[in-house]
Amino acid sequence: MDISTNTVLKQNTAKTKYPEARVIVLDDNFNTFQHVANCLLIIIPGMSEKRSWDLAVKVDKTGSAEVWRGPFEQAELYHQQLVSKGLTMAPLEKT
Repeated sequence: MDISTNTVLKQNTAKTKYPEARVIVLDDNFNTFQHVANCLLIIIPGMSEKRSWDLAVKVDKTGSAEVWRGPFEQAELYHQQLVSKGLTMAPLEKT
């Protein structure tokens, strides 16, 4: 086996991490706690009712809350769905 073949094999085994992103809801003066919590409950997979309310309170008290983190394409989908429900969103943050 020559060196170039060995090098190619090593390159093929290198793993590239799939880009991830953070979905962040921002505080505003027009969405209610109920609306924010309901949107999170409906759109974000695995979201519990308690967690959705906790996040809605955090958005109000601190100005923002990370509501989901994961693969970039899924983050884009959740971000778009939350925007379509009228939530004020930060731009997606790649991690």
